[in-house]
Amino acid sequence: MAVLTELLRALTSGRISVIDLTARLTPEVPVLQLPEPFANTIGFQLEEISRFDDRGPAWYWNNIHTGEHTGTHFDAPVHWITGRDGLDISSVPPRQLVGPAVVLDFAAQVAEDPDFLLEIDHIRDWEQTHGPLPADGWLLLRTGWDARSGDQDAFLNADENGSHTPGISPECARWLAEETSLLGIGVETVGTDAGLAPTFEPAFPCHSLLLGAGKYGLTQLQNLALLPPTGVLLIAAPLPIAGGSGSPARVLALVEQD
Repeated sequence: MAVLTELLRALTSGRISVIDLTARLTPEVPVLQLPEPFANTIGFQLEEISRFDDRGPAWYWNNIHTGEHTGTHFDAPVHWITGRDGLDISSVPPRQLVGPAVVLDFAAQVAEDPDFLLEIDHIRDWEQTHGPLPADGWLLLRTGWDARSGDQDAFLNADENGSHTPGISPECARWLAEETSLLGIGVETVGTDAGLAPTFEPAFPCHSLLLGAGKYGLTQLQNLALLPPTGVLLIAAPLPIAGGSGSPARVLALVEQD
């Protein structure tokens, strides 16, 4: 009880800040666009049921219409064929919804090259300064891409050759899946894979290798620029959709202030 009391004191006093890493769910939130013949998710919509009127004089409420993988969302292993026998979103253990996180900042590199890929050597260089990746924690990749989140075209950044958004190389994805004890990865882009990932071997390596290894993905994160490289406690709270492959999530970071 003393530990929780101290945590509450730290939150109340401002010694610990709570930073929201979640994109607001609106009809304008960017959504992934797969080419034909593949089916696509719907965007986010609100359908008003009543608003202090004849349909309900004292209450306001809505139906929501959206896909599991819309806005800031949590990918469960069962989302991908390699994880088809893995956990659905409602089966993710509650203990794994809270864990340490580190932030690797490559926004400067992405500003020069939107097809930037995180490599194993990038992580090893980062570890030389900041220490090892956290066991049972998250690697958050900051690319500055959240600055584009208000414009679907800029966010997807597509041309005749495909989408040009940053991500993680196949070799690095395999290493993260097989050689680390991370819970998963988090990114600012529309999905955990780079825009050109359909051309990689394997295709969509973060989905294929990380979800296949029972790890998780967080996408369309915001405000990673406000986080330090280490010392972050991440809370990722998806809806417990029975049988679901993923869910929109509220993602919060607890950071101790100097």
